[in-house]
Amino acid sequence: MSDRIIIFDTTLRDGEQSPGASMNAAEKLRLAIQLEKLGVDVIEAGFPAASEGDFESVSQIAKKMKHLEVAGLCRASKGDIDKAWGAVQHAVRPRIHTFIATSDIHMKYKLDMTREEVLAATKEAVSYAKSLTASVEFSAEDGSRSDPDFLCQVFATAIEAGVTTVNLPDTVGYAIPEEFGDLVRYVREQTPNIDKAVLSVHCHNDLGLATANTIAAIKAGARQAEVTINGIGERAGNTSLEEVVMAMHTRPNFMPFNTNIKTEQIHPSSRLVSMITGIIVQPNKAIVGANAFAHEAGIHQDGVLKNPMTYEIMKPETVGLNANKLVLGKHSGRHALRSHLKEMGYDLSDEELKKVFTKFKELADKKKHVVDEDLEAIVTEGILRTEDTFKMQYMHVSAGTTVMPMASVQLEINGRSVRGAGYGNGPIDAVFNAIAQLTGTESELLRFSVSALTGGTDAQGEVTVRLSENGLIALGKGSDSDIITASAKAYVNGLNRIEYLKEHPLKEAQHV
Repeated sequence: MSDRIIIFDTTLRDGEQSPGASMNAAEKLRLAIQLEKLGVDVIEAGFPAASEGDFESVSQIAKKMKHLEVAGLCRASKGDIDKAWGAVQHAVRPRIHTFIATSDIHMKYKLDMTREEVLAATKEAVSYAKSLTASVEFSAEDGSRSDPDFLCQVFATAIEAGVTTVNLPDTVGYAIPEEFGDLVRYVREQTPNIDKAVLSVHCHNDLGLATANTIAAIKAGARQAEVTINGIGERAGNTSLEEVVMAMHTRPNFMPFNTNIKTEQIHPSSRLVSMITGIIVQPNKAIVGANAFAHEAGIHQDGVLKNPMTYEIMKPETVGLNANKLVLGKHSGRHALRSHLKEMGYDLSDEELKKVFTKFKELADKKKHVVDEDLEAIVTEGILRTEDTFKMQYMHVSAGTTVMPMASVQLEINGRSVRGAGYGNGPIDAVFNAIAQLTGTESELLRFSVSALTGGTDAQGEVTVRLSENGLIALGKGSDSDIITASAKAYVNGLNRIEYLKEHPLKEAQHV
């Protein structure tokens, strides 16, 4: 059996199902380019049948990728499969990923289908997908709660129909590592033609066991791991790519497996996902959290200074934390900026560079040094976002200990400038009230958080808001050296994302 583990990244599909983590086409493409640089083998670019926007973004990604496989998810129906193929057919290596539920509870209450009907649907779907492309994956939704013998029967049917990868998902995060490892072994032993397909696993983190279950499955014979950057995904999230990869990298004596992942790209990938989705990585998150390589206890600090391996089982540079950063300032030229942005992975057109350079100069006048995090914020806000319904043109705030906080705001709404004012309990509340009045929106602010992109008193502040309106939830992000301005940008960005969701409604989310 091969000792290489295929890394199947579903950040763009399952990861995007995190509440409020919707991405536009430009952001998805940017992330896909970074995932290829990271070295993943397969990216699940989306669910083409969910919406026209999803179809278009999957198509764009398929055309852009140079090496990896691009998969499109679809239900076991001809219409869904046609949509998926229509989107991924442009890829150098296209894959169709079709699925159907196999647990008794799902078959009875969700599908209203018998076991025989599910077997027939599996055969028909896989056979049709196989007629379109050589690479076909089949997933047994809620596989960890399915009858093991029926699960083997479904997989055998799919393999006989021509599938090249069979996926065993722990869809609701119910499994325990020992139990899941035993199930993988059982499937390998009791599915007669299992040697003709790659066995994959896709675990959710509802009990905090997604990484442990995935590792148990790999040790039991699974050879594809379905993961997301930062572990984002439906409910409590998916298996974390960085945790699985670095576990194998750090403990080869226990897990003698290898992947194509370039580990030094892990941290940049994590940071990009956080910036695009607005989902902040918890400080104590393994591998990529802000505290992952921080040592506060005196005895720990002393040991690390003498020999880092006393308290660090991985070198920070292994996951991309020691990259030498060219510090740019107000005297830096356009050529230096273009060169550094290219090293960061941003290959901008002349027009895009012009926009970024203008913003860069404005920021460089405010702070002494501009570092990578600053540049990423500029590019994300100025280049990667699609045309917005609302644009902030002007803002003025009056506040103090003896003054009622008041904000006057001017916005551009669908090309027309409007101006208004609002009062609030504080300057940020006043700004939000003014913007809400001008836009005519009634969004509820569910979350508001502030963090510093860099150190120092002149650091750019990054604000993240989570908004809810009529059942739609969206995250907004904004950054500026002035925290009130950053808050206004984040609020407007969140409102634009809600408008985007209104115009691009998704069908009922599908889970694997």
